[in-house]
Amino acid sequence: MRLSDKDIEIWLDKGWLQVIPTPKKKFINGATIDLKLGNRFRVFKDHSLPFIDLSSSNNVINAYKDKVMSSEIVLSNNDFFYLPPRSLSLAITKEKIILPNNLIGWLDGRSSLARLGLMVHATAHRIDPGWKGKIVLEFFNCGKVTLALKPGMLIGAISFEILSSISVRPYNIRSSTKYFNQSSILLNSSRLKKY
Repeated sequence: MRLSDKDIEIWLDKGWLQVIPTPKKKFINGATIDLKLGNRFRVFKDHSLPFIDLSSSNNVINAYKDKVMSSEIVLSNNDFFYLPPRSLSLAITKEKIILPNNLIGWLDGRSSLARLGLMVHATAHRIDPGWKGKIVLEFFNCGKVTLALKPGMLIGAISFEILSSISVRPYNIRSSTKYFNQSSILLNSSRLKKY
């Protein structure tokens, strides 16, 4: 069962669900909370690798990531990030999300942006129970025109679904988690400090 806007407000008020900064009511609609674009990005840099073996161990894949992805690009709030056609880049939300162990989040892009070719998440739109951190966005421009994205703009929405019971292995206690409590676009799978 997905939370309605009324229930989202109750969960936020009681602290069961946290969104930092707390969204204004005008950003809570129907069954979602609107999310804004943060100011951090990563892009693919020039490289000579003929392929990336995705069946390799995490250590090998992380070495590939370091070779093909740029350092983090941090923009001021007045700058634009330009996403050319047929390009993939990573970005991050302005908001930090903290989910309890009985709630799962679902990230969706905005229809008005999708109609211009912007995919907000290439595949990973599930936010696991026990998650804490900013959400990394996997941008892909499938259109034919370069898209200018500005930090602080509305970029997507998150909805929440109550689980049938409390998760036994939520994200915040699994030893294999890669991105817990992220506030930047992490490439490596080093475990971050718990809260």
